Amino acid sequence: MVARKKTKKARIKTINKKKLGDKVRGVFTNNPGLSLNYKQLAKRFKINDTATRRLINELLVELRETGFLTEIHTGKYKLKSKGGFTTGIVDLTPNGSAYILSNQFPEKVFVTQANLNHALQGDNVKVYLYAKRKGRRLEGEVVEILERSKKTFVGIVEISAHFAFLIPINKQMPYDIFIPLNKLNNARNGQKVIAKITDWPINVKNPIGEIIEVLGNPGDNEVEMHAILAEFELPYRFPEKVLEAADKIVDTITKADIAGRRDFRKVTTFTIDPEDAKDFDDALSIRSLKSGNWEVGVHIADVTYYIHENSLLDKEARKRATSVYLVDRVVPMLPEALSNDTCSLRPHEGKLCYSVVFELDNQANVLTNWFGRTIICSDKRFTYEEAQNIIETGKGELKEELLQLNQLAQILRQRRLKNGSLDIERIEVKFNIDEKGTPLGVFFKETKPSNQLIEEFMLLANQKVAEFIGKKTGKKPRTFVYRVHDKPNQEKLQSFIYIIKKFGHRIDTSTHEKLSDSLNKLLKNVQGKREQNLVETLALRSMAKAKYSIDNIGHYGLAFPFYTHFTSPIRRYPDMMVHRLLDAYLQKEPSKSEKRYSTLCKHSSEMEVSATEAERASIKYKQVEFLIDKIGKQFDGIISGVVEWGLYVEISENKCEGLVPIRDLNDDFYEFDEGNFCITGRHTHKKYQLGDPVKVEITRANLPKKQLDLMLVE
Repeated sequence: MVARKKTKKARIKTINKKKLGDKVRGVFTNNPGLSLNYKQLAKRFKINDTATRRLINELLVELRETGFLTEIHTGKYKLKSKGGFTTGIVDLTPNGSAYILSNQFPEKVFVTQANLNHALQGDNVKVYLYAKRKGRRLEGEVVEILERSKKTFVGIVEISAHFAFLIPINKQMPYDIFIPLNKLNNARNGQKVIAKITDWPINVKNPIGEIIEVLGNPGDNEVEMHAILAEFELPYRFPEKVLEAADKIVDTITKADIAGRRDFRKVTTFTIDPEDAKDFDDALSIRSLKSGNWEVGVHIADVTYYIHENSLLDKEARKRATSVYLVDRVVPMLPEALSNDTCSLRPHEGKLCYSVVFELDNQANVLTNWFGRTIICSDKRFTYEEAQNIIETGKGELKEELLQLNQLAQILRQRRLKNGSLDIERIEVKFNIDEKGTPLGVFFKETKPSNQLIEEFMLLANQKVAEFIGKKTGKKPRTFVYRVHDKPNQEKLQSFIYIIKKFGHRIDTSTHEKLSDSLNKLLKNVQGKREQNLVETLALRSMAKAKYSIDNIGHYGLAFPFYTHFTSPIRRYPDMMVHRLLDAYLQKEPSKSEKRYSTLCKHSSEMEVSATEAERASIKYKQVEFLIDKIGKQFDGIISGVVEWGLYVEISENKCEGLVPIRDLNDDFYEFDEGNFCITGRHTHKKYQLGDPVKVEITRANLPKKQLDLMLVE
């Protein structure tokens, strides 16, 4: 009797599909930013039976087919909006949310941390856009990671009895990586290692990974330098096969090698380089002509004669794209057998070159130029200091040639600046380092006429090569690799103008010519003043970043309509590309693939950025190491950055930068004013602003994190 009653009740209970469909639609309509699957909806409705849960899934499919919902992940749905999808690059904020920088929208797309779905800094992602409400920012959700920016992560491994974690050193990696004990690769607790992510389930907070290389113990100079390279995914050793290929190259010059080349071995030729340089990739020659003019040769190592396109050596150079200059070493683009020996323009040795040869009058006007392959024999290897001494005293070996080139270079320089070229140069921080890599002292590298001598002729060669290829002849421009520099960002420029007013400086932005002229005068006026480094730094930040491109927009900073990189093929892959393209076009070959060279330009630009960031990280590390025994000492400084978490202060004596955390300013509650680059006390109204002089005391030096903490001294 009881069993029969239960059966009857089960038959009476029916599923009202329409009513359930209304409830499903209601959830999505009232929560347009919410994405749900059938299990999550069933949980909301407190439904446990399998049949109704299956019906919810059917309803979701139907609502997708009718266009009411969109399926953003497999089985996960969201209210369909007019926003649609876009792709872009993730830019994380300190609080864990992000902005997506999209090429399709001028406006950044805001994504909460919960909606990033494991996307990390720099990742290329697909984003679902929410319907934009009036007066609200554009928001969205990451639905697919198209390409990871980073493949590997550097950190300290922490091992417990049953599991291990990698604690990344990169602040922009907000997750520790879980490492199974059988994936430790013999790493010991506390060591610095490199790991890669192997899995990251959608509902799991931390990624799962494995250690692929053990670097060693933190604090060791070799370990730290290798860790910096690894952090930016830059190599620090060559594969054995690449080294073997370099060793097999015959550097003996034969008659066949010389055939078809212009011979400059009897023309006075020399190199000028830093004292510690070993890869001499450019040389200058000079001789007087019967006309009274000057023949000046800019001779560049003929790297592509030895490295054939798509060979093993070429592929390695292409992947690296650039040499990396850390604070205590060079990580070369080419194996040393090539960079320091075969291709290096060492004195008293015959060397194969690709050259630009100019005929100049006494006013440094270019009357003719010639491009082609040559052979040279350098008479002298000068350091910058040796060349500078001859320029200043008028005495020394090859003084007539050196002084004449310097005179022509200074005319070229003044003309370039008059034509609108910007003269922005940062103070370079250098370290005296012992054999163990320990910094003993800090000094600053100055640019002198000997540096300018080389710079002006390299600029002239780069300019004329680009002009030769790029000047329109009525036909479609040939594919070429340009070094381009866009106009300044107006918002950053206005911020720069606002800051320099604090120091009583002004610039005229009405035209490019007036901007460059007034900016150059400003940079000259601040020489030796307390604000020099700050003004130079901010001037650089207000400018766009130079990059490689097949689309020639000119070089704004140099005021050149045509510019390329031709003069450093030992250390830059774009210069190798330029040599090959120039050679092809001199031989009347058709224009090369735009798509291929566009991809190579993008890769080269990205690798250049990584190399620059690694160099800065190595300098920062040495700065903290240099000051680690100076805790408690006081220094004069200048506020070089203002952020919501504190004040960055640059110490005037050594240009090292540290942070005064806002939490340590305990005399008041300070509020961040982004628009005015300052923090202000709520009660005392005390203000600390960008550019203010301050006195600081070093309180902490965290070497592994490359962080220097400071305290303001009244």
